[in-house]
Amino acid sequence: MASLVNHLTFDSHDAYRQGTFWAAVLDGKLSDDDSPGDPEALVEAAGITLLFVTVPDGKTIKNRVHVDLQPQDRTRDEEVERIVALGATPYEDHRRPNGRGWVTLTDPNTPDYRF
Repeated sequence: MASLVNHLTFDSHDAYRQGTFWAAVLDGKLSDDDSPGDPEALVEAAGITLLFVTVPDGKTIKNRVHVDLQPQDRTRDEEVERIVALGATPYEDHRRPNGRGWVTLTDPNTPDYRF
């Protein structure tokens, strides 16, 4: 039998802060064991579990993996506005007049993700 992905792990400068942000983005929840200052934060959401781990070193090269999100109950543009209000920063806007394209945002700890 093949292995299953248990969770995706991200290095972070502040695991709790980043976990709180992603729990809001994904309408998920932080583990009941997590609190500010903890070295790890586990986010459980529909279909995915994310683990954020506080590390002392900063990012030195471009991320080779990014998270692509697809809104389920609103438009892409409405979802971009919602996540910017949660603390994301627009980085690149590749939306086209025909409705195609994506927006690259950075979260409070700067990994990029796209809509």
